[in-house]
Amino acid sequence: MNRCDTDVLVIGAGPAGASLAIRLAHAGWRVAVIEQARYPRQKVCGECLSPASLLRLDELGIADRLREHASPEIRRVAWMTRKQTAIADMPACRSGPYPYGRAIGRDLLDALLLERARELGVRIIQPARARRVCGMPGEFVCEYRCRSVADGQRLLASEGRLAVSIVVDAHGSWERELAADTRAQQGSSVPGARGADLVAFKATFSGAALPRGLLPVLSLPGGYGGMVVSDRGRTTVACCIRRDVLHEWRLRAPQSSAGAAVEEFLRSSCRGLAKALSGARREEPWHSIGPLRPGFHARNALGVFSVGNAAAEAHPLIGEGICMALESAALLATLLGSRPSQLDERALAGLHEAYIRAAHAAFARRLWFAHAYSRLAMHQPIAAVIALLFRSWPQTLTFAAHLAGKARSGATSRVAGALPAS
Repeated sequence: MNRCDTDVLVIGAGPAGASLAIRLAHAGWRVAVIEQARYPRQKVCGECLSPASLLRLDELGIADRLREHASPEIRRVAWMTRKQTAIADMPACRSGPYPYGRAIGRDLLDALLLERARELGVRIIQPARARRVCGMPGEFVCEYRCRSVADGQRLLASEGRLAVSIVVDAHGSWERELAADTRAQQGSSVPGARGADLVAFKATFSGAALPRGLLPVLSLPGGYGGMVVSDRGRTTVACCIRRDVLHEWRLRAPQSSAGAAVEEFLRSSCRGLAKALSGARREEPWHSIGPLRPGFHARNALGVFSVGNAAAEAHPLIGEGICMALESAALLATLLGSRPSQLDERALAGLHEAYIRAAHAAFARRLWFAHAYSRLAMHQPIAAVIALLFRSWPQTLTFAAHLAGKARSGATSRVAGALPAS
């Protein structure tokens, strides 16, 4: 393996990719990360960190910087339908140092993680796109293209090649980002699109009236969503909407952007959200990405591993995406161990099988609950009945949040201990 430029190439620097790079660098691997975006940047994400996520981030050595920026503890949960809102206590995590989760913008979280990786000697190639990976374990060659701006205007590109032993796909399961303010999202007119496809949107607002520490789940006709007060008092609104529903709302104002149609849809479909955003100012255009493809995606390709959404993607309704990204990275880092020179093809094949089995064991329950809850949230008659139940017996909403993993410390699936301080 030492004949290569680096032991492990990680493609994508989100929570999964950056945290894996940190863990492997601590274990003595030579690691390179290719990230196509220029940081800081926003990402479509609900931005909630569960107690289990906070524990994982502690292990990576960014706890102090995270606490400096993250929101107050999320102590209450809500279920919002078109006309009703039920509020209950968030279940407290009884083990570990964090009883409740918090929220932080992906622009800050990803930057903190990547900076930590850089501190540990990880080679960061950014902004760049991996164009082609070929070869075999121990002899992979990645061809990439770097982008840079000269004189503040001209966009320059340069080609590069990297010889690597192991490749990790951490770019996520959505292969292309959809521009929310273009004609690309006029519903089923997108080539290969299906009306039932779910497209994800996100925007941040200042001056919203949403209480700090409250996490509402939004039940929408043909979609679902959530909102939370994140860092610096920003309110993040994220949702998933069926493509055919989006198409209908775009037809009502053909000259408007997809983001504008989604915002009108949200305000019209959920009284609680409309009240929270009354008088608020959107800070930037809506971001969009999709379609969602929930399920297990990890491939059994020798020498090529997957983490994060590229390994297992859940419906984002239960807010487990970041946690699953961090845990998949911890799982893979533990299986790879600290002796890169001893990983031959036979050992890698065994690691692939062990990793896929462990990922299924760790995430199958969460994927099932995320799917079930998303179906309930998108079915308006059932969602309305559930709201009445939650309003009459708030403890049932607390219990539903418990089932979704909001009180899980991660101790039962912990596969890596705290990393040594540097």
